[in-house]
Parts: sequence; structure tokens; C-alpha cells
Amino acid sequence: MGKKRIVTTEGAEKSDKPKADAVSSKKRVDKGILHVQSTYNNTKVMLTDMSGNALMWGSAGGAGFRGAKKGTPFAAAKVGEVLALKAQNIGLKEIDVIVKGVGSGRESAIRGFISKGVTISSIKDETPVPFNGPKPKKPRRV
Repeated sequence: MGKKRIVTTEGAEKSDKPKADAVSSKKRVDKGILHVQSTYNNTKVMLTDMSGNALMWGSAGGAGFRGAKKGTPFAAAKVGEVLALKAQNIGLKEIDVIVKGVGSGRESAIRGFISKGVTISSIKDETPVPFNGPKPKKPRRV
């Protein structure tokens, strides 16, 4: 019963193909846009080129944080740092930042990103704000 063993020939060598990070390093980008979406429960960070094509992204949940820890500033900073390390492979030097949401990871995700030596040219807040708001309650009938 148990597992079946797979016999490999000794003459065949494992292929030493480069990882996905090395493959994506062929595309060189000097300037990009960093989109930060911060909610109460999670923080998502996406890096795009200047025309809006996504290059890479990360989130607090993808970084290994679970539950209530995903919405913390510490988790957002870690996501920013990891994304900045990936961005250095493609030669990113300058970013514009667009922030959306009301979570606590808004600022710390940006701070984590710039801690790796990337300069910020502008920060824009595009948090959606309702201009009419929710409909009020109907008056009580007695």
C-alpha cells in the first residue's frame, strides 16, 4: 500500500531555469504608479506602469497574515517592503502613489515601499466619498 516510488535516471539532470522574478526582470521600468487600497480588513498594493498595466501586486493576506492582523499597519508595511524588493529587479526608480480606502495601512504601505530607496513624485487620495449618502429611515408610524 503506501506511496509509489518514482525512479529517475542518473543521467538526467534537473533544469536550472531562472525563477519568475528573473524572467520578469527583462522588462525595465523607470517610473510607475503604486496603487494602495486599504480597508479595515486588508491592504492591497499594486504596481503598474505609467499606462496602467499591472506589473506586480501583493496583499497582507498573501504575505501570510491572517484574520484581524491583515488590517494592521505592520502587515501593510511588510507588503510594501516585499513589493519594493520585486520592483528593484525591474529597475524602478520613481513612483506616483494613488491611495484608496480608509484603513490603517494607508501610510505604512507607502513608508514600507520607500524604505527600499524608491522616490515618490506625487501622492493622490482617490478614496470614494458618497455625495448623496444613504437614504434616511422612514418616520415611525404609531
